Amino acid sequence: MPTLADVAALAGVSKATASRALGRPDLAAPETVARVRAAAEQLGFVPNRAATQLARGRTGVVAIVVPTLDNTFFTPIIGGAQARAADSGMQLTIAVHSLEHAAQLASVEQLAHQVDGFLLTAPRGSEEIVRAAASYKPTVLIDREIDGMTSAVADTAAAFGALVTWFAEKGHERIIYIGGPAGSWQDRQRQAAIRAAAESSGATLTMLGPYPSTFAAGVETAEAVLAAGATAVVPYATSIGLGVMFALLNRGIRGVVVSSERMIVESLGLGDVPSIDVDGEKLGEVAMDQLMTLLGERKEAPPSRRRLTVPIS
Repeated sequence: MPTLADVAALAGVSKATASRALGRPDLAAPETVARVRAAAEQLGFVPNRAATQLARGRTGVVAIVVPTLDNTFFTPIIGGAQARAADSGMQLTIAVHSLEHAAQLASVEQLAHQVDGFLLTAPRGSEEIVRAAASYKPTVLIDREIDGMTSAVADTAAAFGALVTWFAEKGHERIIYIGGPAGSWQDRQRQAAIRAAAESSGATLTMLGPYPSTFAAGVETAEAVLAAGATAVVPYATSIGLGVMFALLNRGIRGVVVSSERMIVESLGLGDVPSIDVDGEKLGEVAMDQLMTLLGERKEAPPSRRRLTVPIS
């Protein structure tokens, strides 16, 4: 198996220069980089990525911090981030911390010694705690925005507002929004957008919640949905919507429309029911791209915000 020393000898440079040309080409002359790379290709030399990262003072590992593994919303985000990390020669590790309590910061700080950066999903943690967690390593916040922090967000608030407008245009005069977990940043954004849409369309809006993003919570809200006389329901999460559907159908009630994901609408034959589908993989990819940019900066760069459009269909 060819070694770095073999590559250096063939390229006519020192071993240190060959290492720099392969690992930090920005620090070597372009002609030297080209010569070393040609020698490596000719010999079939494959760099040891772990050794290269360590030589740069890096671990080659980044962490995505999620509040729970029970919510399937995070699964495609993790998948997208992992795929993009692999493209960059990095490894992704997963840690579960809700960041709702300051005591959890000790674990995050310990993890910071083992990784190069963080992707944080902290929907309910206070800004103070989230900022503290982000202070340990370069960090990108996912699906939430905080001033001064780089973030990637799926703009579900705009989609939820459009959904309420769609219902109103279809003749639904009474609409219910079933809110998500207490303290959720996205829930606050969605509530504001939904209120604005209902006001402009003239629909009567009933707000329920907060509720956890669970099937059981949806079942629990069915009585309130019926009491409000609503004909359209917009749930914070798919799991809540499924619980509402189950409870209503179990009572033989079919006149209430509940929005859901397109796959569920089609599989259950619900007909002309709008859906909101977040591209979680894309969100994870974008966030990882932002983190790679932060890790590559030689000096502190201004925070960037990315908002991904979420259409209704």
